[in-house]
Amino acid sequence: MKIAKARAFLCNVPVERPRTDAVQAFVQQETIFVDIESTDGASGTGYSYTIGTGGSAVVELLQGYVLPEVIAEDASRPEAIWRKLHDSTRATMVGAITALALAAVDIAIWDLRARSLGLPLWQLAGGAQERVALYDTDGGWLHLSPQELVSNALASMERGYKGVKVKVGKPSAAEDLARLRAVREAIGPHVALMVDANQGFTRDEALRRGRLFEPVDLTWIEEPLPADDVQGHAQLSAAIGTPVAVGESLYSLGQFREYVAAGAANVLQPDVARIGGITPWLKVAHLAEAFNMMIAPHFLMELHLSLAAAVPNGRWVEWIPQLSALTTAPMTAADGWGVPPSSPGIGISWDRSAIDALRFERQHVP
Repeated sequence: MKIAKARAFLCNVPVERPRTDAVQAFVQQETIFVDIESTDGASGTGYSYTIGTGGSAVVELLQGYVLPEVIAEDASRPEAIWRKLHDSTRATMVGAITALALAAVDIAIWDLRARSLGLPLWQLAGGAQERVALYDTDGGWLHLSPQELVSNALASMERGYKGVKVKVGKPSAAEDLARLRAVREAIGPHVALMVDANQGFTRDEALRRGRLFEPVDLTWIEEPLPADDVQGHAQLSAAIGTPVAVGESLYSLGQFREYVAAGAANVLQPDVARIGGITPWLKVAHLAEAFNMMIAPHFLMELHLSLAAAVPNGRWVEWIPQLSALTTAPMTAADGWGVPPSSPGIGISWDRSAIDALRFERQHVP
């Protein structure tokens, strides 16, 4: 399966609803696509994303440096290709732009390989589970009132979701706590409740709020500190009873290793786009498995469902729908469980006409 053609392009996808957290607003999704084709006519599609900025830089890196390196490579050897691409971009690794570029290529290669073998990704990558629990983040944004949070959480329960996540980071700790208490009272003790601070706290504030939140029985507190503060996460994890979750802002296997080695996290949340693709994502999942830790990947539910199902420690998939404008069929969910697709490849039904309509090239300022 020698690769004969490869192309990259950008789509600007509007958000499906307003989304805010402690540090930013999600105003648009720049989606980077890579299409590859082998000499025998097989094809694969990969993608990655940014939250509004930098997508054109990823496409430029792909077109100018990365994609020429994959021509004539054997698509049945994703590990070899990923290592070649990593080594050829060593000057810009580890970093977000390069990881996002490598991810789009690696996902396309896995898609082509799985299609050629007639297997769905979740089986090709391991096939450990036939379903994975879903938790809803899309009803818990920071700008929502306590009443809206409760209403959304109850609606999630009616749909069978096994957990809900609420964004924290209000100026007042008491306000954060009141919001969490309202949701916990509404959903009862048996539905998982997670919180996400989006790196918004200092060490002292993370410790204060972490202890303050303990009575509402949180499944985890996510990104309480800046992602590069491994020591701070380790101190917090040792000081509070709530598990600490990290991963969406980590861009290499080595960064996850540092967290695990320091005892700085209890839950790992690798993002397949930000870690550089399926190949390194699976390594993070198996690293977590070796330390008896669960995986709860960040965002990109349509792809992460297959990956979480592939490994035995894929515990949760985060419900944030964002690809409806680009696909012809939704992800399968039944009574709060995500069911991985059975079709060969990564299992996303792309709407090519919709994708073409949203393609754009950013204009450079002269």
